[in-house]
Amino acid sequence: MDISSWDGTLSSSDFCLAAHAFTEKWKRINPVLPPWSWVPRPKSPWLTSHEVEGYLSLENMCILRSCEEDHDEKSHKGNEEPNCPGKDEYIDNATLVQSYSHDVRYFDFHIVHSASYRVPVLYFRTFSSDGQPLLLEDVEKELPGNSTNVLMESKWTFITQEEHPYLNRPWYKLHPCGTSEWMKLLFLTDPSLGGSQGVPVELYLSSWISMVGQAVGLKVPLEMFNKRTE
Repeated sequence: MDISSWDGTLSSSDFCLAAHAFTEKWKRINPVLPPWSWVPRPKSPWLTSHEVEGYLSLENMCILRSCEEDHDEKSHKGNEEPNCPGKDEYIDNATLVQSYSHDVRYFDFHIVHSASYRVPVLYFRTFSSDGQPLLLEDVEKELPGNSTNVLMESKWTFITQEEHPYLNRPWYKLHPCGTSEWMKLLFLTDPSLGGSQGVPVELYLSSWISMVGQAVGLKVPLEMFNKRTE
């Protein structure tokens, strides 16, 4: 894509390409972490033969809320801990906020392409160890301190609850307003992402999740931005 004429959006076909590139690269760079997976949508009669619909899924990630965070909300710190391994494991390539108590919270994350905004949208839900879903006010309490700050100060997104476009059930999502504008700005100002040379589709989702993930505690290893990573 030519950066000079690009508006920061992503077509559904490019989203599919970017999603598969993202999942494959994630597996290579983070083999010990739970993988993102592509969930295809059953073929619809109104889709042409070459159109493919689906979404990315990362599910059953657990967050152990630390006692220190319970005492001091401002002391939240983020080293992620996938699927509840030992607390000292994977701290460099972590995906969710690491903590040290028995207050377990599980998160499901889905990345869905918005046909109206033409950008990816992060859907998520949170539930306790007994399977009970958390209300929005409880979800916000479970987020790390820096995520809370991002949401409070952000002019480009906020958490809302809407029906999941594929599952037809209520999920929380980060509203995509402003996404296309800051994505174009990001690619224009960061030479490592292509700069004036164009927009590498395979880096779109890594770059996007590195920004929106801050609002929910998700992080992307720096290796995901290296176009030459094998």
